[in-house]
Amino acid sequence: MPYRPFGRTGVKVSSLALGTMMFGQRGNPDHDDSVRIIRHAVDAGINLVDTADVYSQGESEVIVGKALKGRRDDVFLATKFHGRMGEGVNRFGNSRRWIFQEVEHSLTRLQTDWIDLYQVHRPEDDTDVDETLGALSDLVHQGKIRYLGTSTFEPSGIVEAQWVAERRGRERPVAEQPPYSLLARGIEREVLPTAQRYDLAVIPWSPLAGGWLTGRFRAGGPQPSSSRSGSQPSRFDIAAPENAAKLEAVEALSELADQAGLSLIHLALAFVLGHPAVTAPIIGPRTLEQLESQLGAADLRLSPDVLDAIDKIVPPGINLSERDAGYQPPSLVDPSRRRRG
Repeated sequence: MPYRPFGRTGVKVSSLALGTMMFGQRGNPDHDDSVRIIRHAVDAGINLVDTADVYSQGESEVIVGKALKGRRDDVFLATKFHGRMGEGVNRFGNSRRWIFQEVEHSLTRLQTDWIDLYQVHRPEDDTDVDETLGALSDLVHQGKIRYLGTSTFEPSGIVEAQWVAERRGRERPVAEQPPYSLLARGIEREVLPTAQRYDLAVIPWSPLAGGWLTGRFRAGGPQPSSSRSGSQPSRFDIAAPENAAKLEAVEALSELADQAGLSLIHLALAFVLGHPAVTAPIIGPRTLEQLESQLGAADLRLSPDVLDAIDKIVPPGINLSERDAGYQPPSLVDPSRRRRG
């Protein structure tokens, strides 16, 4: 397993990261099997494990904690906060109050004294970024987290966090976790260049486009069933007009993979791995078989001819569906932000 610098922190991480969203009721509810998969990934050389409090409402963190018992020092452990965790008007978000509460819950579930990378899972428009960075900086000083990062932030939000940290003496984010795949290349326009400018580690989520690039989604084929398609039908319904471009691209990319002597999975992962701004794409297997099908991509490098062919199928900087961007700012979602009263 190759290892890469994690930004300019001095830490080295594996070129593939293990995502654990599919462990727990949302994916694989068998704790023993999930633990085996995590340990197999670590045995294979993966030392970056990523989870979040909202994955199966804390169950994923519990499973990760079980799997890393006795191996905690071998792993760079990342988790996230922001999403709603139960009832209560303040049981979510990016406020100091919630961060201080939720980090304790995550530490307990993970059975650890510290989190290597604590990430803001999504921006929050009505919380001052200094409020968030101040709380996270205090947690660094207390030894409860080592580094802080962001996930699915707009380029302006990434820059704002860097400037606020510098001007107000806060710990600065050292990593960004955006969506990136052959079908969702929007971050190539500004997010990845911005990350390079600030020496940020980049650990993209959904490099297989939520399963679209596994070979299961094919034109004329049956609708694949999964927990993701059930919870987000508009993103995965192959009959939906907005997904027609994705199906067309998958057919062309599958043909290209065959010509290159690769599986579609390896083509997709090697593409993300090949961007100079990317540190480690996050793979999210539900089964041991799925993990094995992805591990082999760590050493692959695509030829210029293959990369040129990919650019013709999905142009650089384009998301074939904006639903795959992972975040829509309130200025677009809330009509009142665009209309005078």
